[in-house]
Amino acid sequence: MKRLMSMVVLLALSVTAYPQEQGHLNVRTVVQKEQVKVNEKGEAESELVAADTVVPGERVVYTITFQNISEEPAENVVITNPISGDLMYVDGSAFGPGSDIQFSVDGGLTFAKATELTVTEDGTTRSAGAGDFTHIRWVMQQELAAGAQGVARFSAVLE
Repeated sequence: MKRLMSMVVLLALSVTAYPQEQGHLNVRTVVQKEQVKVNEKGEAESELVAADTVVPGERVVYTITFQNISEEPAENVVITNPISGDLMYVDGSAFGPGSDIQFSVDGGLTFAKATELTVTEDGTTRSAGAGDFTHIRWVMQQELAAGAQGVARFSAVLE
């Protein structure tokens, strides 16, 4: 019989952002978990709370905010976030307004749209699924104006 134990999880907060290297972006990542509460009408409502403790099967939500802190527009803004090995990406949960969302199945070496990725196991090639993704990348389609802010988000389940 499996015993579920409470785990304090250090969820991957490693985010790569370009052109952060040039000092243009201030990037912040917040990891929360979904908690379901019953409201006064007896209806279940989901809210996001701090992910201090996460147990297997719980859904966590990564929210990455980034702001152009320079006085010039930031071009070619790319936000890349790894998916920790103990997390399973929730299919279809990634979003980022004004971004092209791409995924990697090879540890972040290459990226493509989810529908374009394949994996090979035991000599058989198949379409990649949510459990195969190792990284998510948001590629901004327009420059980020001076002082402007953007957001990227995805959900995953602790295995």
